[in-house]
Amino acid sequence: MFTGLIEDVGSLVARERHGDAGKLQVRTDLPIHDIAEGDSIAVNGACLTVELRDTRKGVLVFHTLAETLDRTNLGHLPDGAPVNLERAMRLDSRLGGHLVSGHIDATAGILDVHDRGRDIVLAVTLPEALQPLVIPKGSIAIDGISLTVAELGADRLTVHIIPHTWTHTNLASAKKGGIVNVEADMVGKYILRQRSCAGNAAVLSMQNLQDAGFTM
Repeated sequence: MFTGLIEDVGSLVARERHGDAGKLQVRTDLPIHDIAEGDSIAVNGACLTVELRDTRKGVLVFHTLAETLDRTNLGHLPDGAPVNLERAMRLDSRLGGHLVSGHIDATAGILDVHDRGRDIVLAVTLPEALQPLVIPKGSIAIDGISLTVAELGADRLTVHIIPHTWTHTNLASAKKGGIVNVEADMVGKYILRQRSCAGNAAVLSMQNLQDAGFTM
């Protein structure tokens, strides 16, 4: 589990495919001595397992499934591309972003990147499968970054990036036509699943909430 607060922007050193699996080598400034083989790290929002570590070169090697490479932007990035890195969250730390599972729902194309005042506006496509899961002012993870949906259209969404996030993540290199990983808010997924299983009976109302123990 992750928070969507990026700890380091690493660089992709190499990518190899071996049948139904592959390996990613990522150079990082994270304290590799504190990272163990078997640890989970989000790479552009995708939860991967550390297979090997080279403390001398500052490189982590991750085992990846072919499905991960095919369904995320990790299978298409060129060598040297910047990647967002976050170690798994600690239960004794503050949750500064939102709950991010590290399971990418879809990739999205970057439609536009432009300045608005001191902020940067990023617009991306909204895949049809994710449309029921995204709400205005709701949380969304883009390349593993916890962001807030500023504007929501039928097939696109917009987020505003503050200068700190822009300079401390791989979004600093984002360009129109690029591809980002998207993970919808976990809470919305459970609500949608519960409603789909309950069918027409799953109508959310104040009475439902009160019956479940919520108070005003």
